[in-house]
Amino acid sequence: MHSNGTPARPRTGRSEAGAGEVAPVPSMRSGVRVGVDVGKVRIGLARSDNHGMLATPVETVNRDQAGVTDLARIRAVVLELAAVEVIVGLPLALSGDTTASTDDAVDFAERLARTIDVSVRLVDERLSTVSAQSALRASGRSAKTQRPVIDQVAATIILQHALDSERASGRPPGLSVEPTERP
Repeated sequence: MHSNGTPARPRTGRSEAGAGEVAPVPSMRSGVRVGVDVGKVRIGLARSDNHGMLATPVETVNRDQAGVTDLARIRAVVLELAAVEVIVGLPLALSGDTTASTDDAVDFAERLARTIDVSVRLVDERLSTVSAQSALRASGRSAKTQRPVIDQVAATIILQHALDSERASGRPPGLSVEPTERP
């Protein structure tokens, strides 16, 4: 143990890369991604930088139950940012089971995939809204002033999780959404 509390590196043994070699770093695809937090009333949007390092809030879109104006606005943001991918939060129960919100997010992601020309992926978003509320509360925002930005912060958390996951694994995060036609 070092004096600063960090564990000491073993003096013997070899790393996976071998003595004197640098372990390979998983590759990260370049390009802007858009994160989406789908709610019943509002949809939060976030974006990444071109290198996929950092997610930042973009805007909140009012949910259109007819699925016209909200999808059109997200499509416009994707085009404006020249995004290469859209990450939609998948709200599972803590147990991992699906809920009505899960079905709504999947349906929305499928409709979005039919609307845009880039890939759409679903990523587990358990506790993202709780994390967003905690972050906003810690920054001094009251519950009333959180409402306009909570969905953007949740989308940022979802997207950052997806970016971190891809950077660690070298694989695209979550599940790919295939656009499907409704009967």
